[in-house]
Amino acid sequence: MSVTASDTPAEKTPKTPPAAAGLRSGSLGTADIAFFVVSAAAPLTVMAGVAPLAILLGGIGAPVGYLVAGITLTVFAVGFTTMSRHVKSGGAFYAYITRGLGRPAGIGAALLALIGYNGMEIGVFGLLGTAGRDTAQALFGIDVHWLPIALAGLLLVGYGGYRSVDFGAKLLGILLVAETGILVLLAGGVLVKGGAHGLSGASFTPGNVFVGGTAVVLAFAFAAFTGFESTVIYRREARNPERTVPRATYVAVGFLGLFYAFIVWTVIQAFGDAEVIGAAAKDPGGLFFSAITTYVGAWAADLMHIFIVTSVLASLLAFHNAINRYVLALSEEGVLPSKLGRVHSRHRSPYIAGTAQTVLGAVVVLGFWAAGADPYQQLLLWVNTPGMIGLFVLQLLAAIAVPCYFRRISHQEGVLRTVVAPVTAALLLATAIGLVVSHIDAFTGASPTVNTVLIALSPTVFVIGLGLAWWLRRQRPQVYADFAAEPSESSE
Repeated sequence: MSVTASDTPAEKTPKTPPAAAGLRSGSLGTADIAFFVVSAAAPLTVMAGVAPLAILLGGIGAPVGYLVAGITLTVFAVGFTTMSRHVKSGGAFYAYITRGLGRPAGIGAALLALIGYNGMEIGVFGLLGTAGRDTAQALFGIDVHWLPIALAGLLLVGYGGYRSVDFGAKLLGILLVAETGILVLLAGGVLVKGGAHGLSGASFTPGNVFVGGTAVVLAFAFAAFTGFESTVIYRREARNPERTVPRATYVAVGFLGLFYAFIVWTVIQAFGDAEVIGAAAKDPGGLFFSAITTYVGAWAADLMHIFIVTSVLASLLAFHNAINRYVLALSEEGVLPSKLGRVHSRHRSPYIAGTAQTVLGAVVVLGFWAAGADPYQQLLLWVNTPGMIGLFVLQLLAAIAVPCYFRRISHQEGVLRTVVAPVTAALLLATAIGLVVSHIDAFTGASPTVNTVLIALSPTVFVIGLGLAWWLRRQRPQVYADFAAEPSESSE
């Protein structure tokens, strides 16, 4: 789509968002924002729940897949964080895309962000229900239905979003330390005892990396980072955002890439290069529990069961906060009802947006339950997968927007940050999207018809957004003209 001057926001017309001043500015440091982002990725859940499948399908070279994904997203972060110094809107993805590709693409991206982040959160309530049910069975030998657990989680997450953002950061910090700590404990036990047959570097040799299942491993690996880009959403609440936001982004993606690769490698060592694939095939869901029982003790496996539940809760809260801030920004834009932009007078949180998101989550969860759907195979996978694809598409559009934006303005940024890195990232992200789409059955386990629908949701939503842009331009021209405009200095 061609971009005309009238479709691209001018730099000279700042606006003051009506609710921006209500947020708790200067509350979040680098570590706080990183907690939100890393918690959204749910490291323990990704490792215990998905990494065994990566090993099973891609062999012992699976750790390299996580490194490649981390490097790719670090390259993306170069242009992304450079643009964050110039674009101060609370709309994050859609604001960046608007500045680079024009308002129609930006409005399409805004709808895609709402669907993407909601899909990433709401589907995970199915995982919470199954994880809670499995934990109750493993620890206490009792059968609990998944629905009450999911609904209780909805209320807990809603309350966490209702409280102040620094309260959420502290809570996520505690939960993140717990879930990463249990994985470090497992890794330490394996390293101290030397693994099953001594420690091996075979996972990183070309013969084990370039195998038939590498593409699937890469698809799983990219999915494991979903949500890391949400650092920029917290710009208004960050201390010194020009430094804090880029630092948090690099800390998050760097930590996740190295941590994932290290943990997957240590689990391979726990069983041995020759034996781990057989162990993963026999019981993929129990691979990490078996390893920690052997190398640390049964008590640690019990803790891992508990921390998987808290890991899922932390991920839900992180995505809930991100969604609330997108809704807040869009209500300020006039695209969504202004009531959704109200900020709580004491907690200074976007509590109306949070309440609306909680109600939406309850409706979807109850709808799947009423239909007799499986909470994992259908609620989680069918809702989460299109959300993941939507966020990948947003990353790709943002990478394309970076060089387009810097071609239009006067700046002092280097060509490496404004052209080379974002163009490289766009090519790599397009490849990642292709890998995910071509191996969609590995994520959903669904029929070709269902998979086609899930894949089609993201482009369909984006096209609907283009239609909304056309309507706004004709029916609400002021809203269209002000879309993604920069906030005034007084609101920063």
